[in-house]
Order: sequence, then C-alpha cells, then structure tokens
Amino acid sequence: MKKHCFFFEKNPYHPSLKLHKLEGRLSSLYSVSINILYRITIDFIFKKDDIIIINVGTNDEIY
Repeated sequence: MKKHCFFFEKNPYHPSLKLHKLEGRLSSLYSVSINILYRITIDFIFKKDDIIIINVGTNDEIY
C-alpha cells in the first residue's frame, strides 16, 4: 500500500497502479488498483492539476 501511495503521489499514471476510466454510472471517474482486493476511485481536475479521491474500498463496495 505504501508503494502505491508513493507512485500515486509522484505519477498517477504509473503502470503498477493500473489507472483506468470507469464505465456506466461511474463513467466520470477513474480507478486505481491498490491490490487484487482494493481499489480507489478518483476524479481528475486537470485545470488545477488536482486529484480528488472519491472512494476507497473493495471491488464490490465501489462498483
């Protein structure tokens, strides 16, 4: 988890995070993998170069 937080802070596009755009009712958000069980849903605000964490939870809790 610590490694993923470091990558996320330095480079949210790091391949190990598996950043991807969501579909369906969450299509305005992106997801980052913490491990096989946990995900973080995020929203990028590109104007300010900010990343807003929306939710952290298991696959079932988020989707």
